[in-house]
Amino acid sequence: MTEVLIAGAGITRFGRTEDVSGRQHAVRAVTAALADAGIEWSRVGAAFGGSDAAGNADTLVAELGLTGVPFVNVKNGCATGGSALVSAANAIRSGMADVVVAVGFDKHPRGAFDPRPADWGLDEAYGRDGLMVTTQFFGMKIQRYMHDHGISARTLGLVAEKAYRNGALNPNAWRRKAISADEVLASGMVNDPLTRFMFCSPGEGAAALVLCAPHEGVPVTLRAAEVRTRTFGTFEVFSPWVPGGELTSVSRAAATAVFERAGLGPGDVDVVQVQDTESGAEVMHLAECGFCADGEQEKLIAEGATEISGTLPVNTDGGCIANGEPIGASGLRQVYEVVLQLRGRAGVRQVPGGPRVGFTHVYGAPGVSACTVLSG
Repeated sequence: MTEVLIAGAGITRFGRTEDVSGRQHAVRAVTAALADAGIEWSRVGAAFGGSDAAGNADTLVAELGLTGVPFVNVKNGCATGGSALVSAANAIRSGMADVVVAVGFDKHPRGAFDPRPADWGLDEAYGRDGLMVTTQFFGMKIQRYMHDHGISARTLGLVAEKAYRNGALNPNAWRRKAISADEVLASGMVNDPLTRFMFCSPGEGAAALVLCAPHEGVPVTLRAAEVRTRTFGTFEVFSPWVPGGELTSVSRAAATAVFERAGLGPGDVDVVQVQDTESGAEVMHLAECGFCADGEQEKLIAEGATEISGTLPVNTDGGCIANGEPIGASGLRQVYEVVLQLRGRAGVRQVPGGPRVGFTHVYGAPGVSACTVLSG
C-alpha cells in the first residue's frame, strides 16, 4: 500500500470572533498548511473538506486559486474532519493525486446546538420531549458508566482541570485559564453528573493538512485513518431506545480497525487525542479505544498518567473542553496537535522523551467515529 505522509499542517485560533467568517478561517488554515509544506496551491491535485454550519468547502477555491482542482465537500458530523482525511489519504493511495489537502472548519452561533429531529430520522415528539438536547445524552451515558465501573465525580473534575491547564499552554486554544477540579465541580449542574465547566462549547476555527506520497524531508507518516458508523446495540446521541444486553461501541470499532490497519496497538502509542465533548466522554473513550480497561481510568487519572508528563498523555492541547468544538475542524485539530508532538515542536506542552506514535479519535451523532494512527 502506498505510504501517505503529512507534509504540512495549519490551524487558526479557536473560539469566537466577530469579524472572521468560517470560510476565512479555512483559507487561513489551508494557506498555513501549504506554507508549512513548502508547496504552492497550484500543485494540489485534489482536496476534501467540510463544515457543519459555515458553508461548502469547495467554494474556498475562490480565494485559494481557480486551478480546477477536484474539491469534494464532506459533511459527517463531528467526524467531518476525520472523514475528509480518510478521503484525502485514499486519493493518495489510489493514485488520484500526489498532493492532497484536507480541511475542516466551522463557525457556530452562541448557545447550544439545535438539531432538528427530522434531520436524524426521528419523530418530532422526540424533540418536544427534550431528547434532542445532547447534554442529556452525555449525562445519561456517563451516569450509567460511573455506576457500572466505579468512576467518581472527582475524576470528571480532574479531566476538565487537565483540559484547562493544557489549554493555558496552547496559544490557539479558546479557554486559556487554568481552573481547578474543585471549581469545575462547583460550576453548576447541567445534566447530572456533568457540570458547566465539564462541557465544551460550540465555537469556530479551522485546521488543514497537506498530504503527499513519499519524498524526502517529511517526518510524519499517516499510518492509518478509519471511519465507522454504529452497529446494532450501540447507545448513541439521538438514540430513541437502547436494546438489552451488552452495548457495542462505534468508537471501539473504529479504533480496532485503525490499529489493525496500522499494524500497531494501543500500547505503542505515545500521545493520544480522544473526543472530549465533556469530561465523561474522555473517560469512556480511553477504554473504548483500547488504552485501558473499563474502570481503570479512576486510578490512571488520579495518578497523573494522562498528563503531558505522564505515561499516557491525553489531549495535550486542551481537547474540545479548552478549544471548543467547531464541528468540522475538531478531528483535524487533533491531528495537527499530534503532528506537532511527533515533530517535537509543541513548545511548553511538548510530551517528553520524543514521542514516536500518536492516535486521534472523534465521535459524534448519530454514532460515527473516525480514528487515525500517525508515526514520526
